[in-house]
Amino acid sequence: MRAVAYTRSLPVTEPDVFLDVDAPRPKPGPRDLLVNVAAVSVNPVDFKVRKRDDPGGKPKILGYDAAGTVEAVGSAATLFKPGDAVFYAGDITRPGTNSEYHVVDERIVGRKPKTIGFAEAAALPLTSLTAWELLFDRIGVKEGAPSDRRSLLVVGGAGGVGSIAIQLARVLTGMTVIATASRPESADWASKLGAHHIVDHSKPLAPQLAALGFPAVDIVAALAGTRGHAGALIELLAPQGRLGLIEGDALSDLMIGDIAKLSPKCASLHFELMFTRPRFGTPDMIRQHEILNAVADLVDQGRLRSTMTRRLAPIDAANLREAHAAVESGRTIGKIVLEGWPS
Repeated sequence: MRAVAYTRSLPVTEPDVFLDVDAPRPKPGPRDLLVNVAAVSVNPVDFKVRKRDDPGGKPKILGYDAAGTVEAVGSAATLFKPGDAVFYAGDITRPGTNSEYHVVDERIVGRKPKTIGFAEAAALPLTSLTAWELLFDRIGVKEGAPSDRRSLLVVGGAGGVGSIAIQLARVLTGMTVIATASRPESADWASKLGAHHIVDHSKPLAPQLAALGFPAVDIVAALAGTRGHAGALIELLAPQGRLGLIEGDALSDLMIGDIAKLSPKCASLHFELMFTRPRFGTPDMIRQHEILNAVADLVDQGRLRSTMTRRLAPIDAANLREAHAAVESGRTIGKIVLEGWPS
């Protein structure tokens, strides 16, 4: 089968950072689906894995978002059947989605939204799972417009996760959503997704929030640039507030002194990694199947939009290199998707 792999941890500027390869077609295990991949998207985790995990000359396939059609199902699979259109984010401990055929545990797969194409759907899984789990499963935000009227600061509102977090908060809660963005185009994007207010994270946040009437915020979703804002975000947090992190490497910048400042406020720190459930095979792993189906319903109801802002075709080494370079720049808005295989 056709696939895109890397064999060495090279800078994205190197022309052979990715290679078009012929890989063995995988076989599904008992709870697996074999999916004919139609589209994939690129996330920061892709280039982070590429940089830190050198395969020593052996082809390694990345990719943690996919949309496609079920080709075959494992002996114990019950949630889907061949021919079903699906979307999912996969498992970081297994080969990635940048391949013509891919196997994935059915418990972390959702039905593809019916009202959008494969490319638009491929932009959604990882970021939707991350935003949903962070807000509702980790921080404990209450669903329902009148049930949760706290303030939410989304740091990195125009990024992949931020673009979904803004939408989920607006359509599923009554929270006031404040997003950060540093450029006119990213501020416009976050505003169109539903943010009530926009502040510039390249400038001190506290004065901007105070001018909007928020001397403190109830919930901070730190989704990007946490290393540069860690201490300031804790200072901004209201008593009994919630700070959510998705960047594991930012923890080193939250020094003991900073974390200690949470104590007198009775504020809490929450970590989110959407790979945790599949990686450890947690008893509630099927929660990701449920979340993705709920996301599909919201899309089909017209309440949630795909965050695809750029489409590249086909899925090959050259286009994957271009997508990685863009995501590594830290200046992308929404998601970059690759669709279709070379003929």
